[in-house]
This record gives sequence, C-alpha cells and structure tokens, in this order.
Amino acid sequence: MQITNTQTQRTTKPNFHPVIQRIFDKREMGPKEISEFLSWDLKAMPDLTNMHDMDKASKRLISAIEKNEKIAIYGDYDVDGTTSCALFYQFFKMLGVEVGLIQPSRFIEGYGIHPPSIDKAHEDGYKVVVTVDCGITNNEAATRAKELGLDLIITDHHTDARDEMPDAFAIVNPNRRDEPKESPLRALAGVTVGFALAVKIRQDLIQKGQEIPSIYHLLQFAAIGTICDLAKLNSTNLKIVRHGLKQIPQTTFPGIKAFFAPEERKRGFVPSEKLSFNIGPLINSKGRLDHPEKALQLLISDDDAKAFEYYSHLEVCNNERKFIQAEVFNDAKEQVLRSIDGSEHVVSIVYSSEWHEGVIGIVASKLVDAFKVPAIVFTDAEEPGVIKASARSAGDLNLFDCLKENSSLFLKFGGHKAAAGLSMDKDNFYEFKKNMTEMLATIPAIERTVQNYYDVEIRPDEINPKLLKELELLEPFGMGNQKPIFKMKGFKLDSYDLLKDVHVRWNLSSLTDPSVKLKGISFNYIGKWGIMHPEEIYNAQAMRNEELTAYFTLGVNHFNGNQYIQLMIERVEN
Repeated sequence: MQITNTQTQRTTKPNFHPVIQRIFDKREMGPKEISEFLSWDLKAMPDLTNMHDMDKASKRLISAIEKNEKIAIYGDYDVDGTTSCALFYQFFKMLGVEVGLIQPSRFIEGYGIHPPSIDKAHEDGYKVVVTVDCGITNNEAATRAKELGLDLIITDHHTDARDEMPDAFAIVNPNRRDEPKESPLRALAGVTVGFALAVKIRQDLIQKGQEIPSIYHLLQFAAIGTICDLAKLNSTNLKIVRHGLKQIPQTTFPGIKAFFAPEERKRGFVPSEKLSFNIGPLINSKGRLDHPEKALQLLISDDDAKAFEYYSHLEVCNNERKFIQAEVFNDAKEQVLRSIDGSEHVVSIVYSSEWHEGVIGIVASKLVDAFKVPAIVFTDAEEPGVIKASARSAGDLNLFDCLKENSSLFLKFGGHKAAAGLSMDKDNFYEFKKNMTEMLATIPAIERTVQNYYDVEIRPDEINPKLLKELELLEPFGMGNQKPIFKMKGFKLDSYDLLKDVHVRWNLSSLTDPSVKLKGISFNYIGKWGIMHPEEIYNAQAMRNEELTAYFTLGVNHFNGNQYIQLMIERVEN
C-alpha cells in the first residue's frame, strides 16, 4: 500500500496555479526539472568540501586549535565578506576558540589582503590567517606571509586571474584554475566557501572522536551573503538559501534578529528581497562610507540591546549613504546625457574627482538601470594621479573579459562576469574610454544591453492570493532565478498619485470586470530614461482610448496590520 501511494505521488502532476505553470513552461521545465528546482533536499547537494586544499586547510586549523595558536579571519568589507567573518567567528566560538577578526578599509587598504596587513597580523602574534571572500589575486601578501612563517589560508570565490596563483599555505576556491570547469560549486559565494571549510573541520574533529554540534544554523549567514553578493542561484545555492531563510524568523543570533520587526518574524516567511533591498544595503553602508567594523560587530553580537545599538548605527549610516548616492548618481547621469551625441550609446564611462568612492558601485548599477548599457564609474583613489572604478555589466555581456583586454592600462583589477573593480593612472582614462567604446560597439547589441524582458502574460483576474502564495515556492529570487516579470493588458488606469515627486502610486481596474481593482507602486519612476510620464499615459487612454500594457513583479504590502497584493510596476506603455 505504501509503495502504491509513493508511486502515485511520483506520477501525479502537481496542481499549480495556471500562471505558475506558464512560468515553468516558459523556462522549459518538465516535472523532473520542476521537482529539482523546488527541492529542499540538502542530501542531494554535491559535496561542498570537494575542493582542492580543503583537507590541508582543515588539518592546519585543527592543529592550530590543538596547539593554542592564534588564528585570524580576514574578510572583505562587503556583505559577503562580513557574513563570512561572522560565520567563522560563530563557528570557532562553538569550538571554544576565540579568533581575531580583521577587515580592511575600502579607503586605506582597499580590496583584498596586502603585505602590510600580513606584517600587522604577524606582529600581533597570529600563526594562521584565513582570508574570506578575497585573496586569490593577492600574490604579494602570500609571499610575505611565507617569508614571515605565517600560514595564509585563502578561501575565496573570485576569478583566479593572475599569471600564477598565490604561494599560500592553502587555497580553497571553487574558481581556482585547476578546479573542474563544470563544477556546481563554482557558483558558491565566499560565505559558503567558508561554510564548506567549517563543514570539513567539523567532520575531521568528529573523526577524531570529538562531539561537535550541528552547524546548520550557520546557513543563515550563508543565505544573506549569497543573495547580497548576487551569487548565481543554481540548485545548490537555492537549497542553501532556502534553509538559511527558513531559520531566520526563529533566529537565536541577536545581530540577525535586529534587522526584523517582531511582526515580520511572526509572519514566518522571509522573502529574499528583504535581504537584497534592506539587510544588504544596511550591512554594506558602513564599508561604503568608513569602516565595516560596526556591521561585523552587529552580526557577532550576543546581546539584543547591543545589537540594536549597532543596528541603529547602520541605519544612520545608510541614510547618509542614500543622500550621497543620490548626489553622485544625478551628477553621473548628467555626464552621460551630455556625452550622448546621436550615435549609438554603447557604454556609460564617467569620472569625477568629487565623487565618494564608497557609492560608485551602486551608481554604476543605477546607470545600467537608467541607460540599459554597461557602466563604469571612476573617482580619485587615495594615491595621487590614480583613479579607481566600479564596473557593472548589462545583458549577458562578460564585462570581466572585456576589461581584461585593457588590463595593461590597470594597476589593479578583479571581479566577475557582471561586476568588476579596477584602478589605473588617471592619464590612461581617455585611452581606456576609447578602447572600451570601440570594443563594445563590435559586439551585437542584444548581448550588451538590458533587454525589455518579461516571463509570461497575465490577466488582471488571475492576480489573487493563491498566486502570491505559490510564487513563494519559487523563492529565493536573485541572480539566475529572477523574480518573474509579468506583462498585463486588459486594464484601465483609474488614477495615480505622485509621491515625493519621483514615486508613482497606480490604481488600476480590469476592463472586463471593473470589480477587479489592483494597486501598484513605482519607485523613482519620474525622470527615468525613455519612460512615459503617468499624465501622458492617463491622457492617451482617455483621449484616444489606447490599450495600456504594464510590466511588473508581484508582492505583498504589509501596512498597519493589513496586507494587500501590490504590483511593483517597472513601466506602463500605451
């Protein structure tokens, strides 16, 4: 009987909302692919510890613990690096080991680990330094560590881009040159590479007869880092993030709890957008404007009151970041508009000595949103005569490879397919701009521009609570599993409101059933490149009876204890 039931469950097609089924059909997913995509089965994941030097790194750290040698964790200043530091801190704390935590300043040491930081770690008596989310291109630091007899263990996930790998004690990186090209671990964020090393250390300690508790709860940090670092959500990362998000409403970490109001935790479901649009920017804000220390102190805090104090610091800093970012973006946007001369605009490359270095990455992303082409934003570095940039890709373009063609102009360079950072002599700026513009012009526009894309068409009457509930099954959303974008016709714009002069609140109704009312919101809509003003849309509808089309994602707005379905409208066209 049980066998029969099991067989029935395997052959019965799940009864999804029609819109959800259309999304699966659009993605060419059959029952097997849908089952794998929706799976939470951690046992079905590849072995996270199956990376070069994993065994060597684990044994060295266990040896350091046994010999009571000082261990330091050195992490990047972004969300991935900060969550990696917190994860290792909490893991070693479970083992009764206090580790040192080191994070560089974006404005002093810059990205990565460098010889002066190795010197300082040596002076402070550390015997082992573990990098997280950085180190794969820091050959000079590895050489210096070897000279001093300090064992440097690099854990990273960035591209192995130097002529040779660093001569470190161990390098654990799914993207090092000798890892399999098709390895599913290549998509791991830096924090999950760190988690994998923690898994290996735990396994090795258990084999030595020790009782080590589960580290499942540390997946909360892996979830935050994975989403906020835009790691590709392949089946492995989907499972890691799902299990991390699942635990957050009942988290015992005061530093994570601080990001959520009590009513948010009571809901029991944490959408990935809470991480990408709220938690991530808050953690990043300290590293963008000064030093990331407060964000890390929050994540390792063991006291609710202290955690709230650190969280308040981040809120103040993030508000300051938003103000600075808005000024820089408006200035950069004006530069781009002045540069458009009637020929095809293939890349936005802008520079000002006045711009705050900490926000140029976000500004580059916003320029991509605004002009639909890659963006590279430069400002002055600390060293005289040197400028540094954050670059963001558009469409499917591998911007890292394009930049690598100009690497002879750079002093430093690193990153991914979609995002990169570099520094170079200021004198090279115009040559670089010319080279990039000419190179990108030879690539088909469909590969290097943001395309107006949508997943499926939807009718107004299909938008209901059942659909919203089933959309949660597709979570988490992020790189490689974008939140579905819907295209809708058959509606009327009843009215709209402007909020703070730039946001738009839309009130819509179905043409076939006026009782179907929908609410929508568009943030920073007014002034967007190539977007019609709501007044134009409303007048065109009224005067010429033109059919409207809306493109949007779906969400739930919680307000004053009430909740309603909300369309996050990207654009409305006639």
